Amino acid sequence: MSDRPQARHAVPTVTQYASPDLIGAVAYHDRPKADDPNWAVSGAPDRESYAYWAGRWCGMACLRMALLARDGHAPTLWELLHGALKWDAYQQQADGSVAGLFYRQFTEYAADAFALPARVVTDLTPTRLAAETTAGHLVIASVHKEIRRPDRPAPGRGGHLVLVIGHDNDHVTFNNPSGHTPDTVAARLPSSDFDRYAAHRGIVLDLTGAP
Repeated sequence: MSDRPQARHAVPTVTQYASPDLIGAVAYHDRPKADDPNWAVSGAPDRESYAYWAGRWCGMACLRMALLARDGHAPTLWELLHGALKWDAYQQQADGSVAGLFYRQFTEYAADAFALPARVVTDLTPTRLAAETTAGHLVIASVHKEIRRPDRPAPGRGGHLVLVIGHDNDHVTFNNPSGHTPDTVAARLPSSDFDRYAAHRGIVLDLTGAP
């Protein structure tokens, strides 16, 4: 029997790019992010701002999925980003780069802005991941972005965030904000395959916390 968490609504997929069908071209064929015709859906004020953040706000896409699952509505990615910036969950550097997502600041932001209980987990082993989802929690897990191509050797661990929504029959079910095909956006992998890309750290979200 599946242990998918019982949320008020089904957990939707949210991609960090406004046009999911263009993710493959952006990731593997140098398609400029600013070319996305649906950039305004993100809430960004202009194409340049969207292009700057689209590859960086996977954590905001995970947060938006969780809020949609709990409440049926959620702020745009841009609005979530600006809340996170106020809490220093992301920190813009002088050279134009971005540091973050910082987990502790993110949990403070989620609790203060959305009454969403969140806690940092630094020992997110396969066993711990299964236990958290069995308890009905959603888990923002750090994985390598190439988890979207699990038929290839994992080039590393961590650096990208996905939302784990279930664990059953030793398989992990998760939504990937940068999945480049429908079955990698709403994905399911054997636990051993998921673990090849996992950094064993993340953020546990408790959707039973009332807004």
